[in-house]
Amino acid sequence: MASDELVELKLRLCNGTDIGPNKYNPSTTVGSLKEIILAQWPQDKANGPKTINDVKLINAGRILENSKTLAESRVPFSGLHGGIITMHVVVQTPLTKKKNESLLVDSPKNRCSCSIL
Repeated sequence: MASDELVELKLRLCNGTDIGPNKYNPSTTVGSLKEIILAQWPQDKANGPKTINDVKLINAGRILENSKTLAESRVPFSGLHGGIITMHVVVQTPLTKKKNESLLVDSPKNRCSCSIL
């Protein structure tokens, strides 16, 4: 594969630091990019992601799905000549099951109230 077919990505973390830029094949999955992010996450940063499900990759305002490739995610690499695409990395740990259950138990069943004037 020619090097001009590769996608050059910079992964911007929430604190403004970057991973990359590095070149990737358009057939690279978003999940494998997230694994790279986990491996290269700065060790001195607190609250880092534990799994790829804790990481959200955002490109052009869309959250990318783990199972899709860069090409399937419609990363705009064909129109960029020598340009670097910046993707934003957001860490969002899912709520644990116990927290979700306690929120449901503590909340009243009917919280809706309407006022018609």
